[in-house]
Amino acid sequence: MATEPAGNMPAAHPDAPSPDEMRRALGQFASGVTVVTGLDAEGPVGFTCQSFASVSLEPPLILFCADHRGRAWPRIRRSGRFTINVLREDQTDLCARFGSSRGAKFDGLTWEPSRWSTPSLPGVLVRVHADVQSVHTAGDHDVVIGRVRELESVCEERPMVFFRGSFGLGAAPLPVRA
Repeated sequence: MATEPAGNMPAAHPDAPSPDEMRRALGQFASGVTVVTGLDAEGPVGFTCQSFASVSLEPPLILFCADHRGRAWPRIRRSGRFTINVLREDQTDLCARFGSSRGAKFDGLTWEPSRWSTPSLPGVLVRVHADVQSVHTAGDHDVVIGRVRELESVCEERPMVFFRGSFGLGAAPLPVRA
């Protein structure tokens, strides 16, 4: 059976899972939580991101997915450089701050510019400093491939984990709808 390239596929199939079904099923996959940060002429910018992964060791590449309708990602994309700040399990305040669509996310927050001119958030597990190498549109998100310039291990604590719509691995199973 032949398949169409993703860019040519119809917007929806009658038998395709709904967004709620996708959220419920894929919520069974635990993911880490990061904050993607960048800096442009308007100042620091960032957003919470769970879709982050290593792509290649040689060359060193990573990826993250960003809603292309968001306000932060277009600014980071134009700057061409970003930092992935991997959150500790007790950094729910940073997660909520950068996950909100309201307010100035850096107001009252202590941060430092990295040597790559991107915001480094305090006390995270790891910082991955990278350049935007390529961007691929996929549905309502962009898949961003980044070329890693520097890895910065900050501390060795437990990571923040998102599972079944909650933080931590102790989340109750999601109800199954018939």
